[in-house]
Amino acid sequence: MSSPNKNQQHQQTNDFFATLLPQHQIDVIVQQWLHDDMPSLDVGGLVVGDVPREATLWMKSPGVLAGKPFFETVFRILGCSVTWHPSAAEGVYLSASPEHKLALATVSGPIHKLLQGERTALNTLSRCSGVATLSQQAVTAARDAHWKGWVAGTRKTTPGFRIVEKYGLLVGGAATHRLDLSQMVMLKDNHIQSAGSIRSAIQMARQAAGFSQKIEVECSQLAEAMEAAQAGADIVMLDNLEPQVLKVTARMLKKEYPHVLIEASGGITTETMKDYLSDDVDIVSQGKLTQGYDCIDYSLKVMPPKTKDESLKQAASS
Repeated sequence: MSSPNKNQQHQQTNDFFATLLPQHQIDVIVQQWLHDDMPSLDVGGLVVGDVPREATLWMKSPGVLAGKPFFETVFRILGCSVTWHPSAAEGVYLSASPEHKLALATVSGPIHKLLQGERTALNTLSRCSGVATLSQQAVTAARDAHWKGWVAGTRKTTPGFRIVEKYGLLVGGAATHRLDLSQMVMLKDNHIQSAGSIRSAIQMARQAAGFSQKIEVECSQLAEAMEAAQAGADIVMLDNLEPQVLKVTARMLKKEYPHVLIEASGGITTETMKDYLSDDVDIVSQGKLTQGYDCIDYSLKVMPPKTKDESLKQAASS
């Protein structure tokens, strides 16, 4: 499977997006994960001891490798080191399988620390890679249909795991949509009902958001979309419309308000997405990208201890 898009606006690969991550916050999050996994004694760690060992990270199912910064942070906090193999590039699709496993990294450190971090690191890598893989498939489908808009995730992320899933979207070539409740303003049916009207909701939101935040309004029919655009919405989400109805609505709205971004959303999957694409639609969002992905299979296997001859040979070569 090749990269879904050669346009730099939509696709960056390798370790480009790792610089976005606030490492001090990642450290805190990973510490919480480790505490959750081992809140008390580590009897297994007592069994294996603290002798230095090495372990190999294996990829056992096909997909996009994503989540290296989180994997590294787990083991760094535990006092271990990770050395990635040249083939282990972030954002690259790898054709692994149970019969043809790929060795991606070597993790070194005290054996009890390797095992303390094993499951947390693998769980994170597996899920982040799953999001990136599904995102890349969706973006590829859009590009194959010669559509130039944005394929986006949604705020339907796992509590406590948002930054990993949002990062996975980016690595897979998709847009994150709003990162959290505080970024951008999304006015949905509950907001509008409580405010009394679309116009009232937008006016109150604009007073607080000022000029620095965009306002998006969820609409289910043309009249609502027109009211939202006229009242100053930056983005109109056409939600849960049938594909042909959506295309007609988007065309009429774009003709009247060409500056307004139009998002299609609601039950859209990678398989059905092509039915919703048109030149009048700027964004297609899928909640499935962060709540319906398959995990990629990885394992971490501790290598047998080196024999005396192997240790001497390694020392001589270094």
